[in-house]
Amino acid sequence: MERHSGPLPDDLETLKGIIMAQQGEIVRLSASARAYDALVQSLRIRIARLQKQKFGASSEKIERETEQLELLLEDVEIAIAAADPSPESEEHDNGDAVVSPQRRRGRPRVPDATPRERIVLDPGEACSACGSPLRLVGEDVTEILEFIAAKLKVVETARLKKSCRHCETMVQPEAPSRPVPRGMAGPGLLAHILVSKFDDHIPLYRQNEIFARQGVEIPRSTLIDWCGQAVAVLRPLTDMIRQEVVGAELLHADDTPIQVLDPRLRQAGKPRGVKEGRIWTYLRDPRPWGGSDPPAVAYWFSPDRKGINPQTHLAQFRGILQADAYAGFRDLYKPDATGTVRVREAACWAHLRRAFHDVWKGSGSTIAREALERIGELYDIERQITGHPARHRLAVRQEKSRPRVIAFHAWCEAQLTRIPGKGELAKAIRYALNRWAAFTLFVEDGRVAIDNNPAERAIRPVCVGRKNYLFAGSDAGGDNIADAMTLIESAKLSGLNPHDYLADVLARINEHKINRLHELLPWNWKPVTDLHKQAA
Repeated sequence: MERHSGPLPDDLETLKGIIMAQQGEIVRLSASARAYDALVQSLRIRIARLQKQKFGASSEKIERETEQLELLLEDVEIAIAAADPSPESEEHDNGDAVVSPQRRRGRPRVPDATPRERIVLDPGEACSACGSPLRLVGEDVTEILEFIAAKLKVVETARLKKSCRHCETMVQPEAPSRPVPRGMAGPGLLAHILVSKFDDHIPLYRQNEIFARQGVEIPRSTLIDWCGQAVAVLRPLTDMIRQEVVGAELLHADDTPIQVLDPRLRQAGKPRGVKEGRIWTYLRDPRPWGGSDPPAVAYWFSPDRKGINPQTHLAQFRGILQADAYAGFRDLYKPDATGTVRVREAACWAHLRRAFHDVWKGSGSTIAREALERIGELYDIERQITGHPARHRLAVRQEKSRPRVIAFHAWCEAQLTRIPGKGELAKAIRYALNRWAAFTLFVEDGRVAIDNNPAERAIRPVCVGRKNYLFAGSDAGGDNIADAMTLIESAKLSGLNPHDYLADVLARINEHKINRLHELLPWNWKPVTDLHKQAA
């Protein structure tokens, strides 16, 4: 809209022209704002629908489409913000702030420990009107949130050489250990590279560009070496986390594909030298049922999806495994030579619910709709007992969930006699009935979750990462991804800042006693500053 910063003209016709022009501009901007609002609402509805459809062979495609729509929605909202100069809404702790229905804004939440800089604007000591002394009656304070860009520094360590005047003995302190042998990178820089690549999903060539903007040229080949060497230094901790995870009594499991470069395929005459590997995740998280073990997650890479991979990963596991119906897990559920079942299967009601949702959306089936409502009642009960002890969860499930589960089983058997046997609806029902013991384990054990959504959330960072780095450079690169993510995601589950954790561990691990390595696990870790305070 055209703004007149100077004085308005005295001519009446000119003033009318200005008013008419501004009214026209207001009408145009109002129409544009309504169009933006309609587009935003449409995108949100579309994203919500797609997020409910993440099931089956098309889930990867739906996931990509969802992310593209979210980016488009973000761009639209940025355009709206650029056209709306109104100030941010003031949020108060009592939650009484009024937020505009057109566009929701909120003040950033800053922790109390954030450094503060105070700038005082003083009008002086004397009145500008009469020259008399001024007295302080109060102050108006406003705040802005500022960003201090990260910067690199060179730490120069000088080891002084001294000789004895009497016997000529030469004395010099030993050189301090480095996180990586003969490497110039300090622990903070290595942690930054690892977190940027495996948590923020910034490829190394883009990190090279970021460092160049700071005037430091770090070749991509050097970044690659540092990244690989840092992961190798941390590998003993990674192995310990994996041992801890598979030693749990209950695990969530999932996997996702990742593209891997394989020059042998191109040599064999195939047009693309790329194969499909897998990243496997196994999650220990007893928080929903009040368990005492700390949450942790382990990732493994494999060059294929053969069943031998999870069977190898879980060779020492004894307990309940909650996963999808992947055939590679079946051998784990079989009795051993002594007839003992060492791994019990727990199924995922979310997968079953998505199957019925697809049928209902595609055909409008009333049977599928009723299945969704019945399953929804189970989830209503689960929301009330999340975070409660396992004994309480089991009691509630026995009282409220078990009758509904039994009724659902009878209802499924009855529906099979009324519908075509080869349809998608019958397929969804048989999926439940054929694995009924696994689907009902949650009403027999208060520790078991109703679905495998925790594992799907744990595998999500891999899905985000592969959109940015596209593929692993080799099988060894896939192993590095799994190793780094095991440490980073386990640190996040323990409520740690992964950069602070990795920087401290990289600075200490080479000189840390091997028999006390468990002290550096995320759930046991204490910063050096805290240890010094305890010693004092």
